[in-house]
Amino acid sequence: MGIFSRMTDIINSNISALLDKAEDPQKMIRMIIQEMEETLVEVRSSSARVIADRKTAGRRLERLSEEAHEWESKAEMAINKGREDLARAALAEKREVEQEVNLVESELKELDGHLNHLSEEISQLQTKLNDAKAKQKAVMMRKASVEHRMKVKRQTHRAALDDAFAKFEHFERRMDNLEGQVEAMDLGMDVKSDLKSEIDALANDDAVNDELERLKAKLKTKVSEKDQ
Repeated sequence: MGIFSRMTDIINSNISALLDKAEDPQKMIRMIIQEMEETLVEVRSSSARVIADRKTAGRRLERLSEEAHEWESKAEMAINKGREDLARAALAEKREVEQEVNLVESELKELDGHLNHLSEEISQLQTKLNDAKAKQKAVMMRKASVEHRMKVKRQTHRAALDDAFAKFEHFERRMDNLEGQVEAMDLGMDVKSDLKSEIDALANDDAVNDELERLKAKLKTKVSEKDQ
């Protein structure tokens, strides 16, 4: 693609539409700006060459104009000297120089038109570049804002999770404490229960033995009464 075709495409392009379609707007606008800057450098270089050509043509036109004026002066001198033949020859030379002057003037006119066109193109391209840089700044600010908001949300969510975990751990600790208190109340209960059972068993045994002795005594009394 030629420089001017590329420049025209850039000037006519809709940067906002390109960014809307881009998967990575930041990368896309960097590429757009780089393309614009490179094109602007090329266009300015081309303009510099045209300006140099115009200066060369301008100096040539000046020399030709002086030369045409000299031939006319020589023709006048020849007429004054009665040499009409030399006057004709001088005027013929002047005519050839004037034809060349006309060509150089046409060249200058084309160069001026080309420079005006380049100046307009550069102005439009510079405006487009400024717009792209402004959009780049906006994109970067939006990206930074989104990243900051994401960071804040992550921190908020993390803080909420940490708080939830802390509350859950606190609840578990309370439950552990309550369970510990209940289990502490049961400590030694089995030992006391077994001891009580044994003591009660001994008491029951004594009662049974007393009752047994009582019955034996009763029976012995009855036997003694029968023998009498």
